[in-house]
Amino acid sequence: MAVETSRRRFEYERFGPLVALAVLFIISAIASPYFLQVQNLLNIMRQVSYTGIIALGMTFVIISGGIDLSVGSMVALVGGVVILTLNWAIGVFGAAAEAWAIFFALVVGILFGAGLGALNGLMITLGKIAPFIATLGTMAIFRSMALYVGSAGVFRSQSNLFPDLGMGKILEIPNPVVVFIVLAIIFSVILKQTRYGRYLCAVGSNPKVAKYSAIKVNLTRFISYVTVGITVGFSAVFLSARLNSMSSTTGGSNYELDAIAAVIIGGTPMTGGTGSIFGTVIGAITLGIINNMLNMLGVSPYLQGTVKGIVIIGAVLIQRKKNQ
Repeated sequence: MAVETSRRRFEYERFGPLVALAVLFIISAIASPYFLQVQNLLNIMRQVSYTGIIALGMTFVIISGGIDLSVGSMVALVGGVVILTLNWAIGVFGAAAEAWAIFFALVVGILFGAGLGALNGLMITLGKIAPFIATLGTMAIFRSMALYVGSAGVFRSQSNLFPDLGMGKILEIPNPVVVFIVLAIIFSVILKQTRYGRYLCAVGSNPKVAKYSAIKVNLTRFISYVTVGITVGFSAVFLSARLNSMSSTTGGSNYELDAIAAVIIGGTPMTGGTGSIFGTVIGAITLGIINNMLNMLGVSPYLQGTVKGIVIIGAVLIQRKKNQ
């Protein structure tokens, strides 16, 4: 009997978010005749890819027992640096090397994001600052730096090719969606098939036991924050490329909420110790469908945050009852 109960719980944890997404998909298809149009579905995937990419890294952080509230502000700062780097590279190397300038800016963006993530990781692991407090502080710092460097305005690209990176497609699939899928596969393999993935779950489950098991707890957590910084770099590059600009005031606004919500809806508990990249992908798509349907039904955009909040609270309550 106990084995059967355990098996049902395992199946629920694994497929619960997928079942919820299927139900939401059916309801949306019935509610709006435009929902199932291919262009609308691709638009949903494009929209969720920016926060979804960040949510992949956030999954690692939350599994480790931490949290990162700075990712939204980090997007604005990294996106601004990417555009400044691109404009500088075009000015130095000329328009003939514009493609190389874009590649250089992409690399700089990813490395800069990793560096900001490393800063968070160092404060949390070596500084022994609680993740909530540390990232709350850097959330304000990163946004302030973006506002200062951008003079509280908009970073604008001088490139004519840069938008092709954000708006381009591979086999009719938008580039950000392709990156989202590829990174999800890579992260899933890392989490489920590598030693680091096992260490990450052990650290999130019980850091003291993990330490006694010769696991480098601080290093494991540090890597998780660097990882989310890398995902922010990817997201910032594609978001700034799509717009060919980045706002220092609204760029990445509320991305931390969407990323954390995607992880929670996907079944990863805030207490850490376990989680699923597949669940996070499902959670991100679920949020995207909810936003899409609210727009189609003419619901005020000011109420969409309310719906997200209800969904997050509901997901946490379900997890709590499931673990009792």
